[in-house]
Amino acid sequence: MTSNASLMLYTELAAFRLIVLANRLGCRSEFPQELHDRLIEGLDAAIDRVRIIVDLERKVLAGDELAAFQLDGEIEIFGRFTINLLDQIDIDYDTHEYRLDGGRWISAVAVDDTGVHVDYPELVALTDEELGSLAPLRRDIVRETGIAIHARRLVGAEPGPLHPVQDTQDHLG
Repeated sequence: MTSNASLMLYTELAAFRLIVLANRLGCRSEFPQELHDRLIEGLDAAIDRVRIIVDLERKVLAGDELAAFQLDGEIEIFGRFTINLLDQIDIDYDTHEYRLDGGRWISAVAVDDTGVHVDYPELVALTDEELGSLAPLRRDIVRETGIAIHARRLVGAEPGPLHPVQDTQDHLG
């Protein structure tokens, strides 16, 4: 990543952050506001990572050899950067447990009259209707910056704090 590319990415991320902030003002309920807040937090984190990359690029241009190694690592980390808007699941296959959004670990082992089986919940992508006004923004951000943005909800597990209890259509702005 050249310094010009890093600066352009920084500018794009900052512009998208402003657009998401403005779009949040039109939200009529808590659920879409929270999705917007999470996207803003993710964009802030991406902006911070790009700032680090720009600073390291300056140091490399000044001849700092250690900065060159750090820059390679930061670029690799940024290449895997992902924004999760709703659910993230961690699965421990050794203990047959999972946790939602960094919460408590839950056993996935189930016992019934057919025997013992492991039943992990699955993630299902939110539809464009469920994302509402965030759907086109999300597509634009992914297309322009290359940052993956996941908007998935958990199916087959206890609902988390962001999960609407009723139909999601009632909670969209």
